Amino acid sequence: QVQVVESGGGLVQAGGSLRLSCAASGRSFTPLAMGWFRQAPGKEIEPVAAVSWHGSNTYYADSVKGRATISRYNDNTMVLEMNSAKTQDTAIYYCAASTTTEDASSSSRNDDHWGQGIQVAVSS
Repeated sequence: QVQVVESGGGLVQAGGSLRLSCAASGRSFTPLAMGWFRQAPGKEIEPVAAVSWHGSNTYYADSVKGRATISRYNDNTMVLEMNSAKTQDTAIYYCAASTTTEDASSSSRNDDHWGQGIQVAVSS
């Protein structure tokens, strides 16, 4: 069984930095790609950033482009670092480990492995 566990987040001041980590574990589990999604209060879930495991292609939402860096650390660990945090970054962040697509920004919660989510709050 695959487990996806997020860590990091919490309360960040506007203009500050945040670091989210995600580890996917399971017997012989290696994803095709991993990514982050977020859901702000009252809004739909949206992709934030993603990285493919082969080729290290990356995706960034326009809202975080230039402020975020997503990195693969080993076979099944990924880190998202974001600076110049904005109050609009406040959301629950979900990690997705995909075995169905190399573009994790299109990962489906029904078809892939997602974590429980982690809260990020950016205060003004």
